[in-house]
Amino acid sequence: MINTSSVTPPRPALSSRMLLGAAAGAFLLLAGVPRPAAAAEAMLFTWENLAEPVFFEEYKKKYKATPESALFADEDEAFAKMMGGFKPDVMAPCTYEVPRWRDAGLLQPVDPSKISHWKDLPDSLRSLKGMAAEGGKVWFVPQYWGNTSVTIRTDLAPEYAEKNSWDILWDPKYKGRIAALEGVDDTFAITALHLGIDPYEPLSAENEKKVRAHMTELAQNLRLVTSDSTTLVQAVASGEVVAAITWNDHYTEMKAESLPVKFMRPKGIITFVCGFVMHKETKSVEKAQALIDSNISEASSHFLVSEMGYGPSNTKSLKTIDAAVLEKAELPADVDAFLASGTFQRTLPNKDMLVQMWQEIRAMSGR
Repeated sequence: MINTSSVTPPRPALSSRMLLGAAAGAFLLLAGVPRPAAAAEAMLFTWENLAEPVFFEEYKKKYKATPESALFADEDEAFAKMMGGFKPDVMAPCTYEVPRWRDAGLLQPVDPSKISHWKDLPDSLRSLKGMAAEGGKVWFVPQYWGNTSVTIRTDLAPEYAEKNSWDILWDPKYKGRIAALEGVDDTFAITALHLGIDPYEPLSAENEKKVRAHMTELAQNLRLVTSDSTTLVQAVASGEVVAAITWNDHYTEMKAESLPVKFMRPKGIITFVCGFVMHKETKSVEKAQALIDSNISEASSHFLVSEMGYGPSNTKSLKTIDAAVLEKAELPADVDAFLASGTFQRTLPNKDMLVQMWQEIRAMSGR
C-alpha cells in the first residue's frame, strides 16, 4: 500500500484548473514559509484547491491588489503549522475544527456587520451551533457545504453501481484497491457509521475495541492513504484504486475527466460546512474581513457549484444558477434539507486518542 503522508506533505502537482489560476496571478506561498514582515495584503491559509482567482475578485477590486494565499492538505497540518508560529490572516477550516483552533488561542471573532454578503446566507448557516461570539460577532463564516462519501469506478466494481453502501471499503474482493483519506475526521467517522456507532459520542471500552478492529480491517484493504487530492484523483483515474473516500470536489474532477464514477450516498452520509476564521494576530482586521467577504460573493458561489460540486453558503446566489448546473453538480437547492439528510460532521471526542489509534493501526498493518 502506498502511504503519501509525511510531517509536511509536499504540494501536489497542479491540476489544469489550478494552473489556470496560478497563471491569472494568485500569489501562492507554501505553508511553513515565513511571510515577509512588511507584507501589505491579507493572507488566506486554505485547502489546496481553494485559492482560485475568482475568490479574490472583490478584494482585488477594493484594494487594487491581490491577497496572498498559502495552502494546506488537511486541517491537522494547518493546525500544526500555526501552532509552530505561522500567522496567516484568514484560515479555512470546517466547523468541526473551529473549537480546537479557538481553544488553542489562534482565533479572534469576525464582525458580520462588516461582511456585505452575510445577509445572503440563510439563518441556519448564520447561527451554526457553537459559532456565536460575544457582541454579535461570530467565530466562523461559512463558505460552502458538501459531503464525505465513497467514489467508485462503476466499470471496475459493477456490482456496487446501484448500491449506496460503505461495504465496498471492507470488501475482500477489492483488497489493495481501496483508498482512504489520512485524517481521522473522515476515516474514523465512516468506520464508526459502518458499525452503527455514533462517531460524535464518546466511545465506550467495548465500542473502542470494535472500532479498532474494524479500522484494522480497513487498513488491510487499503492501497493508498493520502491527504493529497491530486494523488487520490489520479489513483482512481488510472484504475489502481476502485473505491476511495472522497469529497465533492474529487468526484467533480473525476467526472470532468469523463471517468465512469459514482459518488455513493449511503444512509448517514456525512455532511459538512466549511468556511473562514480570522487569526488572533491578523495585521489588518479590515482586510481580513474583506477577504472573507470576497470568498462568499456571487461569482465565488457560482464557481463552487460549477467547478467543484459544492453548495454555496451564499444561497441567494442559487437563484441565479441554472437548475441544470445544480443537477449536474448533484446538489439540492435547499441547504437545510441537505444538512438534515445525513450525519453532520462535528468535533470528534478524544480526537488525539483517535489519531494515535489510526497511526498505530497503520504502523501495525504496514500502511
